[in-house]
Amino acid sequence: MTRPEAKGWCPGAYRPMMSGDGLIVRVRPLVSRLSAEQVLGLCAAAERHGSGVIEVTGRANVQLRGVREETHPPLLDELIALGLLDSDPVLEHRRNIVVTPFSTQGDAAEAMALELTTRLEELPELPAKFGFAVDIAEVPAELSADITITRTIGGRLLVLCAGAEGGIEVTRSNAIDTVVALTHRFVETGGVAAKRMVHHVAQMGEVGTTPPRPSGQPPAIGDTPSGALIGLPFGQVTAAQLRELMELTKPAAIRTTPWRMLLLEGTPARAVPGFITEPDDPLLRVDACPGAPFCTSATVETRGLARRLAGRTTGTLHVSGCAKGCARPRPADVTLVGRDGRFDLVRGQRPWDAPERTGLTPGELDELFETP
Repeated sequence: MTRPEAKGWCPGAYRPMMSGDGLIVRVRPLVSRLSAEQVLGLCAAAERHGSGVIEVTGRANVQLRGVREETHPPLLDELIALGLLDSDPVLEHRRNIVVTPFSTQGDAAEAMALELTTRLEELPELPAKFGFAVDIAEVPAELSADITITRTIGGRLLVLCAGAEGGIEVTRSNAIDTVVALTHRFVETGGVAAKRMVHHVAQMGEVGTTPPRPSGQPPAIGDTPSGALIGLPFGQVTAAQLRELMELTKPAAIRTTPWRMLLLEGTPARAVPGFITEPDDPLLRVDACPGAPFCTSATVETRGLARRLAGRTTGTLHVSGCAKGCARPRPADVTLVGRDGRFDLVRGQRPWDAPERTGLTPGELDELFETP
């Protein structure tokens, strides 16, 4: 079956999107890193101008929810003062760069991301979701992007286009030149109509033949050489919870990740209220969108049900407020899809695929997935 068309757009800072609980304002942390001062500033801004709810997205960005239209302009001023927003809306729109959380401050990964940031004016007009990743740490982070700077099997630098089997070997000095050149070729060969590199790379001609290093798995919750990885249930936290996290753990900085996790620099793992700190927590296998009333497309509440059913199902669970499947646009072992105030049950497929059962109430789902 065909996926329903998603309405709206990616909610940037200058162009927020209205949802059921107010405006969604997206912040793109420079090199995917937030200083302690920036984290606390974000917490204050989220409470002052919005609902106090903060989300980490699948592109390692940060979203403030429930922002009021009248407080949006002063919020932008605060984000600029915190160093979290470019004062030029055009450059901010292009700054869609995610960096491996396993980099260290000032290393080659950060240096290349910063160089690309300074050269955004050289890029052509790209589709809204077109993004870049720098994933060159010893442990691959498997960052999703249209163009990724990664490594070869032998450890050399490689520029890889999404959908291509191989990439272009580069050096530190010409890596960003290669990235910029590929964006121009993408546009010149008609890529804007395709929107994403993966749908267009076959029409671009030669984009390299050197294979990238093997892919890995997302890291586990707990200690890493860079600090502690902790999880956010459904990728969401309140400003009060995040502020408490900073007070309890006192990290040098926080690195955002695309796995609904935060990396606390230089901090050992410990239990923190409101966060996932155990690698076997069943919530790590659960995806759930905000649902009603926070999303106007949803007709059902999602996350309360997802919490109740976490651990009752084997494998992955996806609770989606509608058939678009924004939280997980790929198959799950069990998917519950909201429709007209009830749920359809889909097994092993995507939210928009044919259901096994339809019209189930939350109570019926509680009975169907009773605790063993």
